[in-house]
Amino acid sequence: MDRAAEPEQPQALRPGPVYLTVLVIAACGLVYELLAATLASYLLCDSVTQFSLVIGVYLSSLGLGAWLSRFVGKGVARRFVEIEIAVALIGGFSAPALFYAFGVVRAFQPVFYSLVIVIGTLVGLEIPLMMRLLRTTVDFKELVAQVLTYDYLGALFASVLFPLLFVPQLGLVRTSLVTGLLNAAVALYSIHLFRERLGGTGLLMGKAVGTIVLLAAGVVFADRLTSLSEENLYADEVVLAKSSPYQRIVITRNRAGFQLFLNNHLQFSSVDEYRYHEALVHPALSLVPGARRVLVCGGGDGLAVREILKHESVESITLVDLDPLITSLARENPLLVAQNGGALSNPKVTVVNADAMLWISDPKNAAASSRFDVAIVDFPDPNSFAVGKLYTARFYALLSRLLAPGGAAVVQSTSPLFARESFWIVARTMEAAGFATRPYHVSVPSFGEWGFVLAKLGPFEVPSRVPPGLRSLTPETLPAMFAFAPDMARPDVLEVNRLNNQVLVHAYEREWRRFN
Repeated sequence: MDRAAEPEQPQALRPGPVYLTVLVIAACGLVYELLAATLASYLLCDSVTQFSLVIGVYLSSLGLGAWLSRFVGKGVARRFVEIEIAVALIGGFSAPALFYAFGVVRAFQPVFYSLVIVIGTLVGLEIPLMMRLLRTTVDFKELVAQVLTYDYLGALFASVLFPLLFVPQLGLVRTSLVTGLLNAAVALYSIHLFRERLGGTGLLMGKAVGTIVLLAAGVVFADRLTSLSEENLYADEVVLAKSSPYQRIVITRNRAGFQLFLNNHLQFSSVDEYRYHEALVHPALSLVPGARRVLVCGGGDGLAVREILKHESVESITLVDLDPLITSLARENPLLVAQNGGALSNPKVTVVNADAMLWISDPKNAAASSRFDVAIVDFPDPNSFAVGKLYTARFYALLSRLLAPGGAAVVQSTSPLFARESFWIVARTMEAAGFATRPYHVSVPSFGEWGFVLAKLGPFEVPSRVPPGLRSLTPETLPAMFAFAPDMARPDVLEVNRLNNQVLVHAYEREWRRFN
């Protein structure tokens, strides 16, 4: 590069402070990428397609930014500071802007990926410009080694802090704004570092300070920004919104009752959830008269446990749910406690916060002395590979080892009407794991026709009795639940859902896409 194009280099720089800024901007850059991927998971469903697109688009945008840096001739220091300010503003406000846009913009994906491209391009400009600022101070070999080392270290810090600290403690909106503040602080510090190369710094200083003030105000009013965003996502008043390392938890309320959403997907409505949970629990328990030990996988809201406790023979219930925030809310939130009847505080109930796949893989849980009479599997729909693993033949084979002789299991299995192939893949997969199955369905107004698969490790008849006093389920209504109309009947050819193919996730996305 012609040195004449760089008149703003009167003094050598101390590389140490510059390397520190490299570490910070690298960490910020990765946080923006993780934010985009997480938002895709929350808003567009966590699929291989969306996740791969976010990573691919962002990385290619970094390359675009690096390529565009060659066109920055004079005023490299000033351009670097201006880019930091732009990254701070655009990246910092990206999460609240995207949450808001999702509720009001019909074609959201072009907006989403356009913002990913803009942020990625700006971040891609940073390191090449920084290296040009240091090139007269540090030997080229040392420069490349040091800059890339700090760049990768910053990425490591971000990848550790994002799931362990930022998301659970700050939430996505505050994480976005705080990351923007870090970029703005780098801009302000860079004005000091490069002051002799910048000439007049008043305007840049004003921009940097103004950006910090805006982002700091955003952090202070982050809850209001989040509420404003989520008011557009949900039809009803948002009364609770929290983030865990695993999901976004939102409770909305209207005159009829309240609703629980996980990652923008409705989990239940207080108005009609009893229809779902009665159908989920009682047929399985009716197959095992006198059942004493019950396992619940998922179901952290405590509603399935509420129904299990209606069976007087049950002595112990083990609930395995990944997210401690959900089970904590089920014990403490007044709305949830009133709905589940304080089920998770019952002395018969033991709550285990663990990945269900890992928990049932533990040999001690499959010991003969600790087997269960009934297993209730109440996971969210298989809209991601993380959840899809819990619907595989491997999972069901492990589950079968936990059942006592004559034990029964039931799995919530999405809608046989809206996702017919997906529903029957669950049944086919359980059969491949050695279960005999009896699929059935029930009408839940909030969801439509919803399906379940009842199973035992040997042939069995449809249950004919349920506890008295239920709100929707009676011995007379049971037989109809096991009959399927032609539009919900079993297809002729079905694949087994395995860990290495996850055909269920692909089928589920394909079928539900028609209704989104």
